[in-house]
Amino acid sequence: MDGITAGTLSGSQKDELMDQVKQQIAVANAQELLTKMTEKCFKKCINKPGTTLDSSEQKCVAMCMDRYMDSWNLVSRAYSSRLQKERQRL
Repeated sequence: MDGITAGTLSGSQKDELMDQVKQQIAVANAQELLTKMTEKCFKKCINKPGTTLDSSEQKCVAMCMDRYMDSWNLVSRAYSSRLQKERQRL
């Protein structure tokens, strides 16, 4: 049996494991953000895919990505704030 299944992790091992899990979640969230942003902005801005983007497509993609990031940050802050308020009630 390893330490996890035996339930014999020390406090520092538990903290290290939690840090690793948090890092993996953060990476997964960043990958999801990038994937969704790419899909949505590509669908919105690119009418005829080719080997290069013209200036209007470049501008559209840049603005779309900026708006998507602003929205993502706004929602993330609101969610974090709500979680903090919920924790304070407990």
